[in-house]
Amino acid sequence: MPSALVFLAEGAEEMETVISVDVLRRAGIDVTLAGLKGTEPVLCSRYVKLVPDKSLAEALKAKPYDILVCPGGAKGAQNLSEVRIVASFDVRHLLSGGRSLVAAVCAAPTALLAHGVAKGKKLTSHPGVAEKLKGDYKYLEDRVVVDGKLITSRGPGTCFEFALAIVEQVQGKAKAESLVGPMLVKM
Repeated sequence: MPSALVFLAEGAEEMETVISVDVLRRAGIDVTLAGLKGTEPVLCSRYVKLVPDKSLAEALKAKPYDILVCPGGAKGAQNLSEVRIVASFDVRHLLSGGRSLVAAVCAAPTALLAHGVAKGKKLTSHPGVAEKLKGDYKYLEDRVVVDGKLITSRGPGTCFEFALAIVEQVQGKAKAESLVGPMLVKM
């Protein structure tokens, strides 16, 4: 069974976090929601509290992951940018071969930039952080951009497409399409 690690930082965008976790779990992917600072509830960008499955430190001991998911939110992305372990983990997975993917949505690609990850690749982000990324990446305004092992998306309104793109990369187009009807997603 493929596995995913979803980083949960204070200030993360709730929809980006929950939709990603939900869709990946519907696809049969073993998802771990990892709190950057432990297992206490995390206050997200719209004041919703989410409870991590594990602390990031504990999650990293568990196993290698096939997918790393970085939800956005301005403060969430800033917190991801400041956590050194996120940088080394992202780089290791981007370079490790196999199915390992890194997925970032909304402002989270700025955390990739902060850690020097995937420079030169095609990506997208929330329009509010686009200028920060354009010099180091091939910036596109598509709703979802897949460039090799990097998947990026624009924001809360693109999260179903983002999560389905992850499923498609890991488990194939048929699996991703099988989720669209039951969720009543308009594609």
